[in-house]
Amino acid sequence: MACFTQHGSTAQGPKDAFLPRKRSALDRVTLGKTGITTSRLAMGTGTSGWGHSSDQTRLGSDLTRLLRHGFDQGVTFWEAADQYGSHEYLAAGLKEVDRSKVVVLTKTNSDTADGIRSDLERFRKELETDYIDIVLLHAITDPDWTQNMKGAMDALSEAKQKGIIRAHGCSCHDLGALKAAAASPWVDVDLARINPAGLHMDDSPAVVIPILQKMKASGKAVLGMKILGQGELGDQPDRALRHAAQLECLDAFTIGFTSKEQLNDVVKRIPVVAVQA
Repeated sequence: MACFTQHGSTAQGPKDAFLPRKRSALDRVTLGKTGITTSRLAMGTGTSGWGHSSDQTRLGSDLTRLLRHGFDQGVTFWEAADQYGSHEYLAAGLKEVDRSKVVVLTKTNSDTADGIRSDLERFRKELETDYIDIVLLHAITDPDWTQNMKGAMDALSEAKQKGIIRAHGCSCHDLGALKAAAASPWVDVDLARINPAGLHMDDSPAVVIPILQKMKASGKAVLGMKILGQGELGDQPDRALRHAAQLECLDAFTIGFTSKEQLNDVVKRIPVVAVQA
């Protein structure tokens, strides 16, 4: 199947990258070899997120209501980060639902063992939970990060052994960093930028997709972000959602919403567009 370019022309994507089949946002998927099962769609909380703020956290308590609305629809994957300032709103939401039925992913900007340990203690207090399902090293740009951040990696491995977290990995904002993540047996989960137009990605889809396929083949959980190109594909939602839903190397993908109507629309669209050529 063809992979779409930004201008609507087609270019051949990696062989067997896409398969048209019935899929939905609410499908139960298993994330790589982690043993974690959750919804295909994750609710992101970091649109325009930095400095402990984002479009979602600027909603205030409405973000908690939005997360609860998603949970009630069957979207049980909540994606957060220290940088977004979203932990308190997830904590409020977790009080209203069965904690064991929600997968919580968050991210840390710490790059040392001491920093990771301190963050994990603080994160659990902020989230008011004994454990965190997935913790990622956030926005990695160093192609040599697996050597330069070994202390941080070891601290996360220690936390997994103790049951403080269930899985660890990284989000990448650099092609070299993404390749290093694909090659590293330490990575349980990778959060990668992917959309059909190549917007705000580490490289073009033709370059990135084979790397994600390698991750998937090795048993890593592969999660997609920037599905709508940081909002630039907002006028082409079917194109963007079709690309994410049909991409075989993605276990799940995250989208940030600011209203129930946006969430409902995406949930309704995915089963329709995912089987269109």
